[in-house]
Amino acid sequence: MVNSVLDYLSESVRRFPERAAYAEPGHTLSYAELGALVRTAGYRLSLLGLRRRPVVLLMEKRVDTIALMLSVIASGNFYCPIDIEMPPARIQLILGSLKPAALLYDAPQETLLSELALPEDCHRLPAEEMLRPLSEAQEADAERVLESIRRSVTDADPLYLLYTSGSTGTPKGVLVSQRVIVNNMEWLAERYRLSEQDVFGNQVPFHFDVSNHDIYGALKFGACTVIIPRQLFMFPIKLIRFLNEYHVSMIFWVPFALSMVANFKAMEKEKPEYLRHIFFAGEVMPTPQLNYWRSRLPEAVYSNMYGPTETYVCTAYDLDREFQNDEALPIGYPVGNVDFLVLDEEDHALPHREGSVGELCIRGCTLAIGYYGAPELTAERFVQNPTVSYPDRIYRTGDVVGFDAEGRLSYIGRKDFQIKHLGYRIELGEIEAACAAVEGVRYAGCIYDRQRKCIVLIYEGETVSREALEKELSKRLLSYMRPGRIEEIKNMPHNRNGKIDRKALEALYL
Repeated sequence: MVNSVLDYLSESVRRFPERAAYAEPGHTLSYAELGALVRTAGYRLSLLGLRRRPVVLLMEKRVDTIALMLSVIASGNFYCPIDIEMPPARIQLILGSLKPAALLYDAPQETLLSELALPEDCHRLPAEEMLRPLSEAQEADAERVLESIRRSVTDADPLYLLYTSGSTGTPKGVLVSQRVIVNNMEWLAERYRLSEQDVFGNQVPFHFDVSNHDIYGALKFGACTVIIPRQLFMFPIKLIRFLNEYHVSMIFWVPFALSMVANFKAMEKEKPEYLRHIFFAGEVMPTPQLNYWRSRLPEAVYSNMYGPTETYVCTAYDLDREFQNDEALPIGYPVGNVDFLVLDEEDHALPHREGSVGELCIRGCTLAIGYYGAPELTAERFVQNPTVSYPDRIYRTGDVVGFDAEGRLSYIGRKDFQIKHLGYRIELGEIEAACAAVEGVRYAGCIYDRQRKCIVLIYEGETVSREALEKELSKRLLSYMRPGRIEEIKNMPHNRNGKIDRKALEALYL
């Protein structure tokens, strides 16, 4: 029985000690080396006497960072990676809420660390010192101590804590158990043909939960994950050459990263030679850009994944037919050990058929433990299933979904992106999707000016004018859904996770 992600690490160390586990330009860790680093740092952490406490990582995205994440788990605690590019004031807000028991940091973050106030009892731990080799006596003791901790671990124990934006302006920490990731890894193994021969190409930062696929997928299959330098995503041809150099066969990227390759038509000059699995999640994938990928790599498996941080990946759709540029992609069916409800405004469950539209609610072992230190918020979003009389917890996603003719879930938009305009309920995401389907449009973002009662559409594109776009939208949208104002932007703002930054758009245009 697998009850911890460290079971995957132990098995891969046993089976593939000399194989590369994680790599980056200039540095590779074999499974044997990874196991030794996890044991070393895990032992040093265990000597602090902490159990099931939060340990912050203030570090760059490196292979050693992954080793330290795993060492936190080995010590019986859970990790919290922090985005080091956030303003120090926001990091301070998170630290004040979290009150970490320890903080691991690398040398480049010493200046940032000096600007932060930590609790008096928080241990400040330099990464380099934590990874320094143990003595022979310490090695022998480490085996005994860490094995004792392992025996006390259950799959209900916390694995990691990720902070996301809160509607009140205060970040909220989502606490996720071992069970969520173990379940997803087991589902991946049943669903896809992955093995130790695969190479995962990591794009997203470690404070974004999509990175779990790259971190733990490698351990599960004995594969290798390569950290792709961030700057390469601004140069798609160089990016593809990098994928080929490292024989990358599997990627799980945000749509923005895939769209960069498509928008620059990079595969006219270079083609990924080894890619056979292409997953995407985080926001709606523009169908025109996806069709570009499919036309160049028709044999690859394309999977549209869905899941908020509170549930990780909970639905998936493997593309099984062609989609026109103006068609939206389904988000598919639940992954293994997961179920869903679609509730109307009176919390009645809707039938799974075309025409049903409501809020998506998730149940099963993919649910997070809750919001760290926020019991009221947890009780508000993780609620009793209203359709049964026995205890059954569901998570209200706040996402509005419907069903296609085959009974697959289709994402419509956010409840908080839903507006009332001219007496009609309108999903701003539907307007964005219609705009993104117009040839020449790269990205589309829609906001609502409540003061002027005006729908504002902002788009990035080179070959389509505002007038031409307005004409196309008149064919695709009902009259009351058409934007009252259309603005062209040179570079669409995206946040660190690759999603369109709608708050930035509001600051620019409202």
